[in-house]
Amino acid sequence: MEKSDVCTLSGKAVSDLNLEDVVNGSLKSDDFRISPETLILQAETAEAAGYRELGLNLRRAAELTGIDNKFIFDIYTMLRPGRSTLKDLLSQANSLENEHRAPLNAALLRETSHIYSKRGLLRAESN
Repeated sequence: MEKSDVCTLSGKAVSDLNLEDVVNGSLKSDDFRISPETLILQAETAEAAGYRELGLNLRRAAELTGIDNKFIFDIYTMLRPGRSTLKDLLSQANSLENEHRAPLNAALLRETSHIYSKRGLLRAESN
């Protein structure tokens, strides 16, 4: 990965970020957030070096860059033991895949949902 390939969520090259622009207020928060493209480049580098799991984590992170933080925190809260039913978690997984175009994260949430079910960590379905 070349330094010139690395850009922020706003599209600025990392080399364009400087303290003077921070001080004068011309840089915004998205100028410091990582882009999905940069995360994919990092994933490819990790995978090429034999770090398949790290690559997969970086690919999932790339999917999450376009998703509202509140939605992500809601899923995090739902994953606390006893907070959600299997149906609730699978519904969120479907939302991740279909509405947010995050199939890797959806697959992880489905896998987690079934493990939670086997371990008794889900809230019982109400009638």
